Amino acid sequence: MWRNPPVLIKALLSPKSVVHFSTPEWELCIRQARSSQLLVRLAITLREHSLENAIPRPVLKHLVAAVVHYEHLRNAVRNEVAYLAEALSLIDVPLVLLKGAAYELRGLRAARCRMFNDIDLLVPKARIEEVEVSLLLHGWAGMQQDAYDDHYYRTWMHEIPPLRHLTRLSVVDVHHNIVPDTGSIKVAPDKLLKNIHSCPSNPDIFVLSNQDMILHSAVHLFNDGEFDHGLRDLLDIRDLIHESICTETEWDLLISRAEELGLVKPLVYALRYLNRLFDEPVQPYLDKLSKQAPSKLQCYVMDFLFLRGLQPDHSSCNDTPTLIARISLYLRGHALRMPPHLLLPHLIRKSLTRLRETYFPRREANEPLQP
Repeated sequence: MWRNPPVLIKALLSPKSVVHFSTPEWELCIRQARSSQLLVRLAITLREHSLENAIPRPVLKHLVAAVVHYEHLRNAVRNEVAYLAEALSLIDVPLVLLKGAAYELRGLRAARCRMFNDIDLLVPKARIEEVEVSLLLHGWAGMQQDAYDDHYYRTWMHEIPPLRHLTRLSVVDVHHNIVPDTGSIKVAPDKLLKNIHSCPSNPDIFVLSNQDMILHSAVHLFNDGEFDHGLRDLLDIRDLIHESICTETEWDLLISRAEELGLVKPLVYALRYLNRLFDEPVQPYLDKLSKQAPSKLQCYVMDFLFLRGLQPDHSSCNDTPTLIARISLYLRGHALRMPPHLLLPHLIRKSLTRLRETYFPRREANEPLQP
């Protein structure tokens, strides 16, 4: 458990503790929640514990506004999914949703607190060009990418460059796998697509199986390197497990599926930090995975990194060890994504591009020169 948890974690783990929050604590809690994409979760958690009357009115306004915005996004996601289903039905490709949109259309508990930034799809790699063309014909267009970034996505990654709708501005990420082709972890996407399930609200829309959704969320969190919403993703995994993995048989199915897909290590990390940070009773299942788990030395190093990287993404949590951990996790994520002969030139190029954009920002054609 957290030794000295951030104020946001106090509110989420012990909602009744907010009754004693001072004004500075409330201000910090809202800032931590907003920067970690957890403001909606905070609002709904407090509402589920009937604590609205204990919340100061200025704070309550922030929480109510977050929930209103969230409900708007839920409706927008459902509308966009209908448009996507129409576009893919014309080329006879099933619409398989991933992550937040999947939670929403499947009616899962994890969707009740989930903000939606984009919609993720999984399609067969052999059909990905057809899918892209169909989406282009239905109003989606490629977002601004230079030639290198476009090549990076199409050659090395598990998805094509993001597409944005020209009028509704919705963003779609089209995946052909859940891990990069050049990564150290290999997953056979055919195994995922053979185990999809239709949504109760629409039998023509599909999601991954319960086990595969958990494993996808785990590999996305612990192999990605971007931890600005890592805490949110870990809480998503907790929700998915609470709802769908309730019996010993279901735990055995999850473990065997992780072994089949080669995703044991991400699952171990997910269970380890659910136990360490939220006191989830998952130690018996970690014991079952012990033979394939990281070594004690690896766990010691990963604890230093993940226990800091999974804190709220806010300046109040960013001491020097945490900043070191976040940088290390960023580099680790890239190293897991690409072999060294591709990684080093890629990091050098991205670093130079970032420096150029910082010190020599690109001027728009109609933008006047500064005096």
